[in-house]
Amino acid sequence: MSDRSLFDGTGPGTDGDEMFAADGGLRPTYAPLHDALVQLGEEEFRTRSESLARSYLDQGVTFDYAGEERPFPVDAIPRLIAAEEWAEVSEGIAQRVRALEAFLEDLYTDSRAVADGVIPRELVDSSTYIVDAMRGYVPPNGVRLHIAGIDLVRDGSGGFRVLEDNVRTPSGVSYVLSNRRAMVQTFPELFAHRPVRSVGEYPGRLLAALRAASPDVGGDEPTVVVLTPGRYNSAYFEHSLLARTMGVELVEASDLVERNNRVYMRTTAGLRRVDVIYKRTDDDFIDPEVFRPDSMLGVPGLVRAVLAGNVVVANGIGNGIADDKLTYTYVPDLVRYYLHEEPILRNVDTWRLEEPEAREEVLDRLAELVVKPVDGSGGKGIVIGPAASRDELDELRRRLQADPRGWIAQPVVQLSTIPTLVEDGLRPRHVDLRPFALNSGEDVWVLPGGLTRVALPEGEMIVNSSRGGGSKDTWVLAGTRPSRVEVPTSAGTVRVVEEDAADAPLETGVDESFVADAAEREPDRALEPMPITSAIPMLDADDLAEEHEDRTDDGRTTEEAHDAQ
Repeated sequence: MSDRSLFDGTGPGTDGDEMFAADGGLRPTYAPLHDALVQLGEEEFRTRSESLARSYLDQGVTFDYAGEERPFPVDAIPRLIAAEEWAEVSEGIAQRVRALEAFLEDLYTDSRAVADGVIPRELVDSSTYIVDAMRGYVPPNGVRLHIAGIDLVRDGSGGFRVLEDNVRTPSGVSYVLSNRRAMVQTFPELFAHRPVRSVGEYPGRLLAALRAASPDVGGDEPTVVVLTPGRYNSAYFEHSLLARTMGVELVEASDLVERNNRVYMRTTAGLRRVDVIYKRTDDDFIDPEVFRPDSMLGVPGLVRAVLAGNVVVANGIGNGIADDKLTYTYVPDLVRYYLHEEPILRNVDTWRLEEPEAREEVLDRLAELVVKPVDGSGGKGIVIGPAASRDELDELRRRLQADPRGWIAQPVVQLSTIPTLVEDGLRPRHVDLRPFALNSGEDVWVLPGGLTRVALPEGEMIVNSSRGGGSKDTWVLAGTRPSRVEVPTSAGTVRVVEEDAADAPLETGVDESFVADAAEREPDRALEPMPITSAIPMLDADDLAEEHEDRTDDGRTTEEAHDAQ
């Protein structure tokens, strides 16, 4: 067996391949990993890859596809990001989160950005995501955006660009934790060749950020819960894993009750006050007194308790305006306006269809562009011009002319590729990246790596699981010296950020590190096989499907929701 036998099918790379250059040479970041994989050999690599896939089904790491639970595909070739590059990406994500946080604070209080013409008033007035009940509300620690997932793609020059922002109920971090755990179990020797940043801090960091958001509880430890739509929700695996690893209760709406502008959890010992609710339910379903009156997934009176300052909901109610795809086009301006800095991470070039000149250009070039609904998620509603039929483009043209506010357009982004195991062997497949950031109010911490999604069918550019996509473990390599990022400011100065590699926790090869962290915090709960709600029985599956069409975090049906994984 030759040294290249495992990688024979990959061939020379392209400018967009992350492991191989166009001349076939290895990129330096991947060289030690490549050599370690070659030592395994193709037969052993395939055997372990099959074991990796089986472990996901055995552990219940699944997603819901058309009513069927399927193991979420994970590929055994990890994605590697060098320490110096990650320092820039991490600071760019943190910068973007700070700007979006400032925008939400401003929008619900003074609206200075609107008055100063940075954001058009029409954008705000036409948004379906503004929650009037939250105007004037100021959270206890000033944070509305506690958890963010920012989608990135590599552009033609190899740098990362922001594709979209997710600041309502960003999902997918459970796969980051599970991918790492499974890779350490299945390929432990790969971690011996390069120091890899650990992802095991995430549950502890998340819990700390949620506790920091709590109202004053008189010196007591805040009570934090994770609110799930229920066991039949397509993202229930993630809800349960995060509750278990944080050592907090996983609850449904029926477990909670509002009394005198406070929220309590029903337990076998009576009512227990709740201070922070990590919601995994969309705003439209969170409180039937304010939103949909037919919702059984929310808590009546919850908004009143929030406005009274007695409970905090994370992420904040009304955050949707910040990840409207039309707002996305203004985020670079928001960075300059609120932070007085130049954006570290650039947006993908985008046309706003509500602007007449941009609309005219897009209508002339529909067959070349990607057109997206501003309120879409998970790939839903996207039209890729080069792949669309004439009839589809004609119908799209009519829709754009009827509702230009509802759409944006972008050039076709040629996603970077990484060798990925398919039936025929290792082949280049397209990937994107969703880093996750946590905002405690004191600082913004970015999880080293994030969720790399991979499009498994040949030539596919949409990475969502509904199109046959899977994921990869994302390795941020630890540097040997401090990483430095220089951020230009509007005053002509430079803000310097340095990250000391010596302080970064590394992957040790202990496969249950994040579960062990939870055991330290809550020894009686952390090793339960599956978190459960307290004393209240769950809705029957048939009733839930009939009443709510098996709604997911953001109110979509199960048939729609598999796109969001």
